[in-house]
Amino acid sequence: MSAIEFCNVAVEYEDKMVLNHMNFDIEEGEFIGIIGSNGSGKTTLLKALLGMVRPTEGHINVFGKELFSHLTEIRKKMGYVPQKTYMNPKMPVLAKEVVLMGRYGQIGLLKRPKRADYEAAKRALRDVEMYEMRNEPFGHLSGGQQQRIYIARALVQEPEILLLDEPTTGLDVKSQENIVRLIDRLHREKGLTILFVTHDVNSISSVADRIMYLKGKVVAFGPFSEVCRQDILENVYSVPVRIVESEGKPCVIVSDHHVH
Repeated sequence: MSAIEFCNVAVEYEDKMVLNHMNFDIEEGEFIGIIGSNGSGKTTLLKALLGMVRPTEGHINVFGKELFSHLTEIRKKMGYVPQKTYMNPKMPVLAKEVVLMGRYGQIGLLKRPKRADYEAAKRALRDVEMYEMRNEPFGHLSGGQQQRIYIARALVQEPEILLLDEPTTGLDVKSQENIVRLIDRLHREKGLTILFVTHDVNSISSVADRIMYLKGKVVAFGPFSEVCRQDILENVYSVPVRIVESEGKPCVIVSDHHVH
């Protein structure tokens, strides 16, 4: 069954075409990597899928239902980790309280959490291996630990689709690898449909089922082995690209630097 369908979807900002008549299907349970340079439409694609941006043309279906006709129902099936989430480190909030914020859409802002909400938060904390840190002040956690808490905040909604907008940005290399491994494990264990936006195709090439290259439109969409081509990559990045072998698999280098 298709989890997500974009049917001739176009999105404009101030008369500028950001997404240009996009057509694609994503099957339930797929792990999709979305790659493109700055301004390629990656974040806009996620916002359109969340109903935060309305297409100027075309329509989006989620689990066979038109998005804007069933927006409240469909949003409950999506967890979202936005780009560069910021929370004041001096704010006196515990890790478990940040996770519980993900339930507010179901609880209601003026209502108190119930036992089911606390249990969901515990499960989400265990899912991201942060249960032992649940009573730590959020501001005391490392960048990688904070990102795990944000992922738990998305998981506490018990979604079927998980959207991640550059979740490894600003993390050291080891933390980036750990986050990718975490998302891969969640994908396999929970059968989630995942859209993982990143600049670094190398980081997810071995775990994503398919890679989508964006440049205002879908330039290529398929398994990494099929879309890892110099002509495609140079079209996406508009700079020279090399593909080399590293540890037995292709590695993309853009303008003498690893994609990041």
